[in-house]
Amino acid sequence: MTIPVQICDDSGFARKQMARALPENWDIEIHYSANGEECIQAVKDGKADVLFLDLNMPVMDGYEVLRLVRELDLPTMIIVVSGDVQPEAYERVIALGAMDFIKKPASPEKISAILKQYGIHDQDSVGNREVDMEVSIWDSYQEIANVAMGQAAELLAKMMGVFVQAPIPKISLSQKGQIREAISQMNEGEQVSVVSQGFIGKGIAGEALLILTDSSYKDISKIASLQGLGESSDLDTLLGLASLMIGPCLNGIASQFDIHFSLGHPVIIGTHMNASNISSNIDEQDKQILTMHMAYTIENHDISCSLALLFTGDSIESLNHFAALLAE
Repeated sequence: MTIPVQICDDSGFARKQMARALPENWDIEIHYSANGEECIQAVKDGKADVLFLDLNMPVMDGYEVLRLVRELDLPTMIIVVSGDVQPEAYERVIALGAMDFIKKPASPEKISAILKQYGIHDQDSVGNREVDMEVSIWDSYQEIANVAMGQAAELLAKMMGVFVQAPIPKISLSQKGQIREAISQMNEGEQVSVVSQGFIGKGIAGEALLILTDSSYKDISKIASLQGLGESSDLDTLLGLASLMIGPCLNGIASQFDIHFSLGHPVIIGTHMNASNISSNIDEQDKQILTMHMAYTIENHDISCSLALLFTGDSIESLNHFAALLAE
């Protein structure tokens, strides 16, 4: 009997990856939804005996879907597939009724093992299904950034004992001289401090900017004290946060491309400054810059920071190559 399976993710790239990871010999009909509202309707329409659910989506996120499925007692078995791999995220989705939690990108072997564990599909087969789905390069970039963003959030959450909220990353292609304006708009009205760190590897080079709002320092100091990390100066706090976020995020991108980035030394390029004054070496050199902007906030604390990954124009061809390989 053919089983209706639903893959709910706002990223077409992620939907394709997930579909390809399902066992080849599993008799299923795959349906797709791009947000929680579409997903709930699909469950009501009988198109989701098994549901693979993302957490970070517009309109209605995965947590809301889980709550509504439980509230309405809808008939579906839910496996969460997310780039948000914080321990508390796992605990929350299990408490809301998810069967299991899989880290993005989903491994065919892991999928097969979970399906077998819960008696959904008991044959020894892993995925590499043929999936006829066109994915835009921008969709690919966003999902690549989303997975990397989750890895940085996981480390930050573990080290600080908090829950990190990470909205959908923003991807843009900017012309020379536009980066300062774009960053200023992302942090409008805020006084910020900024750390810069260069990176290079396999035809890709760029600059990572860690941007911390001035209003965040007080709460970060409180958390550090509660975690037994002791007091530190604003500069130490800024550099420590940069080490927790820039490296893991770049490693998250490099691991998806199966490459390695060499990182330069972090440099503080400004403290307690207006966001409109942030400058970038890349912005002065390149005609085009690909930007991945990732915003982070800490739940129940007045802490917000962001990462802006700026890729040189010369890197775009290599980035397109690696992203296309992932989407095949």
